[in-house]
Amino acid sequence: MTPAEPKEQEHPMGPQTLAAQLLESYEAGSSFFFATPRRTLLARGTFATVPHQGGADALARLPERVTAVLNDARQADHDIPVAVGAVPFDGSVPAQLVVPLTLQRAGPLVFDKDVPVQRPFSASYTVQPVPEPAAYLNGVAQALKLMQSGPLQKVVLSRSLHLNAAAPIDLRQLLRNLAQRNPSGYTFAADLPQQDGASGAKLRTLIGASPELLVSRSGFQVVANPLAGSAARSADPLEDQERAAALLKSPKDLHEHAVVIDAVAEALRPYCKTLNVPAGPSLVNTATMWHLSSRITGELADPSISSLTLAAAMHPTPAVCGYPTRLAHEAIGSIEPFERGYYTGTVGWCDATGDGQWAVTIRCAEASERTLRIFAGAGIVVGSTPESELAETEAKFRTMLHAMGLGHGAGVQS
Repeated sequence: MTPAEPKEQEHPMGPQTLAAQLLESYEAGSSFFFATPRRTLLARGTFATVPHQGGADALARLPERVTAVLNDARQADHDIPVAVGAVPFDGSVPAQLVVPLTLQRAGPLVFDKDVPVQRPFSASYTVQPVPEPAAYLNGVAQALKLMQSGPLQKVVLSRSLHLNAAAPIDLRQLLRNLAQRNPSGYTFAADLPQQDGASGAKLRTLIGASPELLVSRSGFQVVANPLAGSAARSADPLEDQERAAALLKSPKDLHEHAVVIDAVAEALRPYCKTLNVPAGPSLVNTATMWHLSSRITGELADPSISSLTLAAAMHPTPAVCGYPTRLAHEAIGSIEPFERGYYTGTVGWCDATGDGQWAVTIRCAEASERTLRIFAGAGIVVGSTPESELAETEAKFRTMLHAMGLGHGAGVQS
């Protein structure tokens, strides 16, 4: 199935040429960019903003608010009834969804493989891990102890790297690097609510290249592609294939994957007339990681169910939170030393017909003019070891670090 896309008029320019132009037209602070393996989308300006509503059920009620804003846009004769943006990990911060003034779409981005990655900043920088590696090891040990003494089966614990550069970071170049290195993923850049600080309001951008589709809807057709169970790639081809084969046979990773697939299927089943769940996972890869993957497909029972309704029903999956969800969320809150914000949320679009596409916001960073908060997490289950989970987060950092023109690791560099 071809993933759903907005029903905008095709541009007379060739699709690959236009896709490149859409990327070059991206501007932080006034654009939303979303590239998939088949389509490229650029939205600009703001016609309307979906209002924030607090409370424990804020995310569950988000589809209703989006539908109301899209209906108002259509009644105002706005000819682009599409909402785009980012949804957070939980209701502690507001979703950032807008109806844009303009929207263009094109085919996939295509790059010359011989073009080297250009570093998006030229000055000295520092990197500070939060938490420090030793504290993360302790956190994993705490999670494993919780699993031994209660019903918690899985918890995803994350880390961050705080990069501070002496000169502004070129977000368009960073976005270009991410798209070039991750052609089979979902490359995105979404404006976030500005934060007031001592120097005034600060522009923030959620930027990344996710390998994981949360859900898409096109007419009656539904697709979800959860990933769970990972292994770092190797530069040696033989070692790389051995790691892939070991991942596909790993009892620990297969169990972690099964927990996620069962939960995703359980969330989708009430909305679907049919639902096809693979008997076992397959392997997918990025430039830095191998993942266990299951492509779940279904047919909606009710055409009024939107892609965002499906996303809200699934989110957060055990792939980014854990299982059972409430217990895993409590463990994350007690162990992680920072608020996730939009990391492990979802980013994408939904139109007035309900069609849409949402990717999981992983392999990403929260950026401002001279700073990046880069995130990575690992799923902790019985059989995990603190050292292996720390190594997994190091490997997952590489997507963003390589796009910055940096090696992996933490510390102070120049």
